[in-house]
Amino acid sequence: MFVEEHGLWSDEQRAQAQALRERLEREPVELIRLAWADPHGASRAKALSPAVFFDALERGYNINVATTTLDSAGARVFSSFTRGGGMGLAEMTGSPNLVIVPDPATFRRLPWASGIGWVLCDEYFRDGRPFHFSPRHLLKRQLARLARQKIELIVGLEVEWYLARLAEDRLSEEHVGVPGVRGRAIRTTPFEPGYSYHSETNMDVMQPVLGELARAYSALGLPLRSIENEWGPGQVECTFSAEGALRAADDFLLFRTATRQVCRRLGSFATFMARPALKGYYASGWHLHQSLSDSAGRNLFAGKDLLSPLGESYLAGVLEHAGAATVFATPSVNGYRRFRPNSLAPDRAGWGYDHRGAMVRVLGGRDDPATRLENRLGEPGANPYLYIASQIVTGLDGIERSLKPGPRDDEPYTAERAVLPTNLGQALDALEASALFRRQFGEVFIDYYVKLKRSEFGRYRKWLSEFRVPEAEPTEWEQNEYFDFF
Repeated sequence: MFVEEHGLWSDEQRAQAQALRERLEREPVELIRLAWADPHGASRAKALSPAVFFDALERGYNINVATTTLDSAGARVFSSFTRGGGMGLAEMTGSPNLVIVPDPATFRRLPWASGIGWVLCDEYFRDGRPFHFSPRHLLKRQLARLARQKIELIVGLEVEWYLARLAEDRLSEEHVGVPGVRGRAIRTTPFEPGYSYHSETNMDVMQPVLGELARAYSALGLPLRSIENEWGPGQVECTFSAEGALRAADDFLLFRTATRQVCRRLGSFATFMARPALKGYYASGWHLHQSLSDSAGRNLFAGKDLLSPLGESYLAGVLEHAGAATVFATPSVNGYRRFRPNSLAPDRAGWGYDHRGAMVRVLGGRDDPATRLENRLGEPGANPYLYIASQIVTGLDGIERSLKPGPRDDEPYTAERAVLPTNLGQALDALEASALFRRQFGEVFIDYYVKLKRSEFGRYRKWLSEFRVPEAEPTEWEQNEYFDFF
C-alpha cells in the first residue's frame, strides 16, 4: 500500500483515517472531492465514490501533473512532452501522473452540496517523494524548521473580497476562451452603492447571502470572528480566530472555495480579485496576522517593549526580504494596483505601531499575550501556503542573524525604506535574485515558479502592446483573467 510503503502517515493520521472510515459507514456520502492547491492557490479536485475513496486512503489516487504546468489562464508554460518536461527534470517527462494522498484530518461534509464530502490531499511522485511544486509540502517543510526549535507559527486571517449580483443567467460563446486567453468576464451588478463604511443598512441588503455564508462557515468548522461591510460597493471583510499555520492555510483555501460556491448557488458572485475593473471598486487586501508561540502556548513576540527581542528580529527579517517575498503575497498583475501612497496598502517595506499605512502593523505590545505582526502586503487571491511559508523563511532569517528592524515609521509613505516592487515583473526579478528563497524553497521550485508567473506577466504585456491601453486603471485583460479565476 502506497501510504504504508512510504511511511507517509503518523500514528495520529492512521487513527484519523480509521475514524473517518467508521464515520462514513454511519453517515454515508455520494461522492468525496479530493482537493489540492495549485501553484496559483486555486483549489483543484476530483470526485470519488466512497469505495474508491477508501482505497485512496491506503493507495493514494492518481492525478495528472498538468495543473502545475499551466499558468493562470491555462497556457502551457513548459514543454511537457520533451525529455525533462521542459524543466530538466527526468521525473517530469511526458506530463506524468502524481499520487495524491488524502489528509484525513481535513475531511468535511459540504453543507451547500448534499451528499458531498471534501478532503485536502498532499501530492507525491510515484516513488513516494514529495512533489517538488506542492505548495502544501513547502509550508510543511518550513513549519518543520520551527518545530525543531519547539516553536509554532500562529496565524489569524483577515480577508477582503467583493460580493455582487449576477447580471447574466447563462454563459455564451463570449465567455469561452482558449488556453492562454480567457473569455469575457461574467457581468455583475453591485449589491449596494458602497463608500458608507460599516453601514448597517447596506450590510442588511447583503444579509441573506452573508447569513448563508456564516452558516456554511460554521458547518465547516471555520473559526469565523466577524463579517463586515467594507469600503467599496459590496466589499466584505471576513476575519477568523488565530490558529496553527497549516490549519489556517487549509482553512483559507476552503473559505475561498466555499464563499464562491455558496454565492454562485444563490445567484450571486464572489470574487477575490484585488481590484476589479469596475466603476468604484476599491482594492481588497489580505492582512496576515502572525506570531510565534512556544510549546506551552506562550506568545514569543510579547515582551517588555512593543516586541520581544525575538519578535523584533522576526520583524526585521520580514522587512529585509520584503521585495523577494512580495510575489508570494501579491502574485497577480492586478494586485500591484494596491501599492499606492496614502492608501490602506503599503508602498514600501516599513513598520509602524497600529498604523494602517505601514507594510507591517504591530499590534498589542508590552506583555500583551495577543501581540502580533499584521503584514498588509497580501492580496486576497494569494496562495495561502506560499504566502505563509514566505513569512517563516524571512522571519527565521531575521532571528538567525539577530537583525533589528530600526525605529518605527510614524509616516510610512515618506520613510526612508526600500520601495516595494511596482509590478509583477519587478517582483519576479527580486525573487529570482534571492539567495535566501533559493536556499529555503529550493532552486528547482524558484526557477519553476518564476517561469510560470513570467508567462502570465508576458501575456499581459503583449496584450498592452497590441491594444495600447493606458495602465492607470485596471484593464479588460485583468478583468477577464482574474475576476472569475479568483
